[in-house]
Amino acid sequence: MTQQEQGRRGFLKQAAGTAAVLGLPGIGRQAFAQRPDSVGSGSSTAKAMGQLSIAELSRRLAAGTLSSSQLVEEALAAIQNPAGEGARSFIRVHAESARATAARLDTERKAGRAAASPLSGIPISLKDLFDEAGVTTLGGSTVLAGQPPAARDALVVERLRRAGAIIVGRTNTVEFAYTGLGINPHYGTPKNVYDRATGRIPGGSTSGGAISVADGMAAGAIGTDTGGSLRIPAALNGLVGFKPTQRRIPLDGVLPLSTSFDSAGPMGWTVEDCALLDAVLAAELSRPLRVLPLRGLRFAVPKTFFQDELSPPVAAAFASALAKLSAAGATVTELPMTEFAKAPTINPRGMITAAEAFTWHREFIKTGAARYDPRVLARIRTGEAITAPDYLQLQALRRQFIRSVNTAAAGYDAMLMPTTPDIAPPIAEVLKDDETYYRINARMLRNPSVVNLFDGCALSVPCHDAGTAPVGLMVAGIGNTDHRLLAVGAAVEAVVTPRRALSS
Repeated sequence: MTQQEQGRRGFLKQAAGTAAVLGLPGIGRQAFAQRPDSVGSGSSTAKAMGQLSIAELSRRLAAGTLSSSQLVEEALAAIQNPAGEGARSFIRVHAESARATAARLDTERKAGRAAASPLSGIPISLKDLFDEAGVTTLGGSTVLAGQPPAARDALVVERLRRAGAIIVGRTNTVEFAYTGLGINPHYGTPKNVYDRATGRIPGGSTSGGAISVADGMAAGAIGTDTGGSLRIPAALNGLVGFKPTQRRIPLDGVLPLSTSFDSAGPMGWTVEDCALLDAVLAAELSRPLRVLPLRGLRFAVPKTFFQDELSPPVAAAFASALAKLSAAGATVTELPMTEFAKAPTINPRGMITAAEAFTWHREFIKTGAARYDPRVLARIRTGEAITAPDYLQLQALRRQFIRSVNTAAAGYDAMLMPTTPDIAPPIAEVLKDDETYYRINARMLRNPSVVNLFDGCALSVPCHDAGTAPVGLMVAGIGNTDHRLLAVGAAVEAVVTPRRALSS
């Protein structure tokens, strides 16, 4: 294995001088409102990564106006940039294999070989929960250091490779994906793309994945979502995140948190990008995203639970989004939907999640508890006290809850709610003490985790005003309505999102 493949820190240290010479700027707040800058001072080459959607990158690759090698070099330069967040966003960088794959795909494309999929030649990041052959999956922790490497790729990783996606590296995550904040004491916490001078949380647990896309280190990110871990960081960073119906995407070779709630899915600049990634993850034929006309669509807006105690920026952005949708011809109806009042009783204090997590971790805790993030360990250990009758009773309540939500949502194209009740707080505030940490984490998880409870699918699309703190609008559907939801979500995005990646 070469020096470039021996983990993120050696690679980043070695490459810092190169990035300084390139003079690459980080992608910051301007990404929400301004047009793309050039690669470096005085450069005439337009930067593609972090500015163009996957769909547009794919079109330009097919037309020959971009090469995969160019995209990979842009991604690696952004990771290497010492002024950026690459060192905290990636746990491992696959520089050599990414370059080799890009060169091979470029050669094949020039020879006239058809691309395997629209993802062919596109740099993608992978959350450090997915197995890659020859690599030890760490789960954003040091607990598993020294464990044997994976014998084979996770099934979704196999699908990505067959589709021609270029995996540039493994992204940071909350340890074992067990909070919604993005804090990691082992590998660092990447700063939110907004207000980077303050240093706000990225959201989690797919923290590195979100920043990899926002900062142009990858065109899309693959992560997991157990209670919002794709949608929270998407919402807080002005991206689109998609949690599919759980059973659509196989979890073979994915380090588990909760077998009841874990889902694997994508994050990107647009709904279309998420649809392209989702099709590969689900081993479905790629097809153009059908964008539905808003006029005639019916949206249910639950008054119960989701709108409680919203912060002023979120409340204002949510009300503005609903008004824009109504003005565009959609039927937006606020409903009691009191079924959602039961949500806190279905998985109280995360009991189902904790019981399943403790089952997986208990042997590691016996021999290596001191190596865990203490706040994550405390959450896992709550599962030790949950009895089998309690667990089974909660699962029975969940089945009833799924049926009741399915009935309540019938007749509507989607439900709308704020993805999170707050914008991203400063990292320093979250780390002030344990009470603050757990309180803010509970608020971040509150809304998106309900979709996992009723086994649904959901998008988070940006709905804030350009230049202000990112806010996500959650577009949610019941289970197995994923394709319809993506089509509806694209229509919503076109009206409420302030500035998405260039599509042409």
